[in-house]
Amino acid sequence: MRSISFAVKAFFLVLAPYGVAARAEKLPLSAPAASVIDKIYSGDTQGALEDALRIQQEQPEHPIGYLLEAEALWWKIWCTSAEFKYGMTYARHRAKLAADRHYFDLAAKVSALADAQIRRHETPEMLFYAGMGDALAARLYSLRGENRNTARAGVRGREHFLRATSLDPDLADPDFRLGLYNYYVDTLSATARILRFFMGIPGGSKQEGIRQLRHAIAEGVLVPAEARFYLAINLHNYDQQYERALEAITPLVEKYPSNPLFQLARGDLSAKLGRKEQAAECYRTAGALPVNDAECRTRIEALVRASLAAVGPGRDAPHSEPH
Repeated sequence: MRSISFAVKAFFLVLAPYGVAARAEKLPLSAPAASVIDKIYSGDTQGALEDALRIQQEQPEHPIGYLLEAEALWWKIWCTSAEFKYGMTYARHRAKLAADRHYFDLAAKVSALADAQIRRHETPEMLFYAGMGDALAARLYSLRGENRNTARAGVRGREHFLRATSLDPDLADPDFRLGLYNYYVDTLSATARILRFFMGIPGGSKQEGIRQLRHAIAEGVLVPAEARFYLAINLHNYDQQYERALEAITPLVEKYPSNPLFQLARGDLSAKLGRKEQAAECYRTAGALPVNDAECRTRIEALVRASLAAVGPGRDAPHSEPH
């Protein structure tokens, strides 16, 4: 698919599941941390950043506060990098910026704190955080088109995620990454499949990937919103299953109606189904929502204009998905 770089796929190709039987448990998460997650996906970036800094002050040796700050910054990066292309708003590429240094420092901090605790006592929780530190770095490297750095960070993250699942294969949060691996590897081009064979990368099953993504959505702690978002995006990008993608994104919009990026995604999928009036309503809603970051607000306004122009005048048209 044109809208996803090969580097993104390369990152997830290093996430292959294995494991042994172990007791399943959810990732521990405090109420303040859960509140930050809600603020991030509600579009309150500034509030999320302020609360994440408080968590860092209260728990300086735990990676969660630094991970949440990086997550809030990531969605700001995503917003300011997004473009409306091929009928879909998506962050496809962004140049290197000096401000990226702080984000990479946060990713390194998450990994370092988790690794320090792993050296004292290895747990699935800290192995997951160690992998997440690498994943944070890998996704920005990928957005900047740095394939080698993406691969290096991905390989490091892979080892931590796999070790976490070997200790607790039912831990739901790693299934987000593993599910994306299975989904992406089953959609590779013929050339990429040959490269995968010679590199010794295990095959994947799209249906298994969808199952894992749904498991992360249903049982995960940190990742359900992002897993749902990417499930919808992938159903659109790789399968052109617009109805299923809309079904996936709708609960996210309903839970976080103040997030303009989710409104735009719902509008795009409605437009792909020929439901122009519903799409235009989503676009106008996105444009009317308050955005506390000036740069992101400017980008949202431009995306709304482009989206509305693409819908154009006219009534809803019938649509049938490919079989």
